[in-house]
Amino acid sequence: MNDLPVILRSSVIVFISLLLGSLILSVLISSAGLGLLTNISLYVNSLIFSLIVTVIVTLALIFRCLKGLILLVVFSFLYIPMIILIVYSFNSSRLVTVWAEFSTKWYFELMHNEELFKAVGLSLAIAACAASFATVLGTLASYAIVRFKQFKGANLFSFMTTAPLVMPDIITGLALLLLFVGMGQILGWPKDRGAITIWMAHTTFCMAYVTVVISARLRELDKSIEEAALDLGANPLKVFFIITLPMIAPALVSGWLLAFTLSLDDVVIANFVTGPGAMTLPKLIFSKVKLGVDPQVNALATIILLIVGIIGFISWLWMRKTERRKINETRMH
Repeated sequence: MNDLPVILRSSVIVFISLLLGSLILSVLISSAGLGLLTNISLYVNSLIFSLIVTVIVTLALIFRCLKGLILLVVFSFLYIPMIILIVYSFNSSRLVTVWAEFSTKWYFELMHNEELFKAVGLSLAIAACAASFATVLGTLASYAIVRFKQFKGANLFSFMTTAPLVMPDIITGLALLLLFVGMGQILGWPKDRGAITIWMAHTTFCMAYVTVVISARLRELDKSIEEAALDLGANPLKVFFIITLPMIAPALVSGWLLAFTLSLDDVVIANFVTGPGAMTLPKLIFSKVKLGVDPQVNALATIILLIVGIIGFISWLWMRKTERRKINETRMH
């Protein structure tokens, strides 16, 4: 029962963040004849489904015997669509929703699609840069929030840093668009909206997620270790790089991967802050969705899933090894 307030707070955050974002996505992926009323109906149905899932999770917390059932439902909801995507990437039919026969031709044709590969390269470059800068800024912000709680305006700084978490993407995109237009008129930069503006926008909203991840890890650390190093004569900068950073390394990796995924997946904000010259993979897919999704996209998505799965598995092994080493060191002391 102690987890119920956390569930309610999480539900409010998700509801606010999807309030406008889901509407814009439904417009992008709907057929040409789908009107606003149908979109609202779809949104209401999705909200009802979310409430049902919330009730199931709450019952699982109250009645421990339902743990296995809720675990099965959650994993099915997460991974069955991915399995279907992988299966249909080997479909010979040009219609992505109609199965014909097993074939690998879309993987071979994918190798000759320069437009798709260019979009993938741009998306990966922007995601890597945005994740790296967001991790640096998020680390500094989380350190200030957790370690320097007493400075004037600390609560306001914490709120402003994490505000993008509950801000709908459409509002964030519109605000950043107005910012870049104003900067172009006053400062003369950026002259053209493209990869640079996407990178800046992604760094802005990804930083909030990284800050939350690293702040949670910093709050778990024993401050006495840092204080002991300071008492022995080490300066704060040396303590941060030699003691604090290695201890929060798993959180840094998790934050970077989360920011990378969010940047790679974004389409709403990117549509606001860029022109036709910079075409990321999500923008390319959504620009063609009205005419029907190219089956090559299924093949590309399967390859991306494989790469992300390998990276995630390696990161999990590394973090598990790090945690075991820390436990062994603690037992030795």
